[in-house]
Amino acid sequence: MSVEQSTQEHNEDTPSASGSADSLESQSSERSLAVWLMVTATVALASSAMLVHERLQIFIDAGHSSLCDINALLNCGTVMRTPQAELFGFPNPFIGLVAFPILMTIAMGTLAGARYKKWFWLATNAGLGAAVVFVLWLWFETTFVINALCLFCMIVWVMTIIMFVKVTIRNIVEGVIPASEQVRQSATGWTWFSILLLVLLIFGIIIIRFFNVFMGMM
Repeated sequence: MSVEQSTQEHNEDTPSASGSADSLESQSSERSLAVWLMVTATVALASSAMLVHERLQIFIDAGHSSLCDINALLNCGTVMRTPQAELFGFPNPFIGLVAFPILMTIAMGTLAGARYKKWFWLATNAGLGAAVVFVLWLWFETTFVINALCLFCMIVWVMTIIMFVKVTIRNIVEGVIPASEQVRQSATGWTWFSILLLVLLIFGIIIIRFFNVFMGMM
């Protein structure tokens, strides 16, 4: 065997430097996503737990004043006493008590080195997509029908949007969601722009809708 053949075979058997770099970059990206999922899901879970606590207090005492009853506009109690707050026959925050620990578990598994199948990431993405649709519906109802805002609810909205965008971008980059190479390469750069765009759209409309009320508070 010639030296040239031996060198060629060695190069074929040894991972390339670029391949190793891509692998390390992917692992770093996965860890970053896991940290974001852990933080946002924890904040959302805490907010959901607070909403459940306040709702139970209202069950016990119909005249209970909630912790986030700041004024006529920022009033969790008003929102929690509406039919929209129990869309499925039970208080909506109970959904968060189940869903957010699942996301925290996914994050912990990823940090521990777990690698999930494509179908699992697609299912996670679909679940978060459904959550965003639910958030948008709640936003519309509180803004244009109930005419009151729930502080802890809005925290959950923002955390859910961050998780949805982060997981969606991850799935595009990793090829879980089909996209062109150009889109995959540039997707990461759109993460925070997409998050800020959605958040600004939601809260911008809220400010416009209640502009006179906000001005009256000053």
